[in-house]
Amino acid sequence: QVQLVESGGGLVQPGGSLRLDCAASGWIFSIGTMGWYRQAPGARRELVASITTGGSTNYADSVKGRFTVSRDNVQNKVWLQMTSLRPEDTDVYYCNAEIRRSVGDTAFNYWGQGTQVTVSS
Repeated sequence: QVQLVESGGGLVQPGGSLRLDCAASGWIFSIGTMGWYRQAPGARRELVASITTGGSTNYADSVKGRFTVSRDNVQNKVWLQMTSLRPEDTDVYYCNAEIRRSVGDTAFNYWGQGTQVTVSS
């Protein structure tokens, strides 16, 4: 079993900050790219930010300069630091990780349960 457990969502005023945490646990041989996605009701899930094992990052244009993704390869954790939050950042945020469960295994995408971020005054 592999689990991704997220925490850190909530309600924040425009211009405020939040940090999302995600920890992977269970039967894990290796983790590749980790990242965060978000999804509004009725919309497609979209990439917010991702980070490779080596630390290369990729951001959606809408969050560049405001959000920072980081990870700890030993603890199998990924974080998303969000600053200068806007009402349009309101969504459910999902943690994602490419995980191999054993040597030679195919990497599968695993998802967290989602955490609500609401930006409102």
